[in-house]
Amino acid sequence: MTGRPGGGPRPVAASIPRLLGRLGASATPATMEAVFAHWEELVGTELAGHTRPLRVDGRALVVAVDHPAWATRARMEAGAILDRLRAAGETPIERLEVVVERG
Repeated sequence: MTGRPGGGPRPVAASIPRLLGRLGASATPATMEAVFAHWEELVGTELAGHTRPLRVDGRALVVAVDHPAWATRARMEAGAILDRLRAAGETPIERLEVVVERG
């Protein structure tokens, strides 16, 4: 493949995450690790105490919260959360979906 800045071919492995994302395929192992293993780093200690990632559904990260007030806060912080996730590496996730789970 060509077309990369600076010319020359791009390794196939470097293109796979982007291709999978465009196809709507599930997230890469790196994305899954960034979300599930580093949740508190992505959302902060306070929000992590009331939320948890459920799944990656195509281009959406589905997050459970324990109260409607925390759903509002998670939605308000969605842009920053997604920015931190993108900073951790290439990801197909483009939006955050929040569901309230009462236990």
